Amino acid sequence: MSKTTTFASPEDVEQTFYDAIAKGDADLLIQLWAEDEETLCVHPTGVRLIGITPIRESWRSIFTTARIRMQAETVARWQGSILAIHHLTEILFVGDDPSPHGPLHVTHVYARGAHGWRLVNRHASAADDSHQAMADATVPHTLH
Repeated sequence: MSKTTTFASPEDVEQTFYDAIAKGDADLLIQLWAEDEETLCVHPTGVRLIGITPIRESWRSIFTTARIRMQAETVARWQGSILAIHHLTEILFVGDDPSPHGPLHVTHVYARGAHGWRLVNRHASAADDSHQAMADATVPHTLH
């Protein structure tokens, strides 16, 4: 795959993203990102990377130190003509350890440009759904 590969949809980019992770292929993964100085990746550890170079180096480092696999489930999607936002839940597996890590709440933001859709933002954070359940129980659902 060359950098000029055109992705017809955000879903195409997302599928290739998870395929690249499964293969441990940093070169393929990096081709999915927009080459913009504002491109952003926030790892579950809270590390925020801005720009394609730090993002590239981070994923290369991850793939050289660990083999990871992710199970992703779509929670919600929104798509306009040049921007798309996907919310997902991920379960992470590291190496041969069968114990799952997560779940993680993940947001992917895609932008459509000259070479089709590209990833411009990935934000992953540890899910703490117990707090959400408490908030849902105490907050009235009718706004006045």
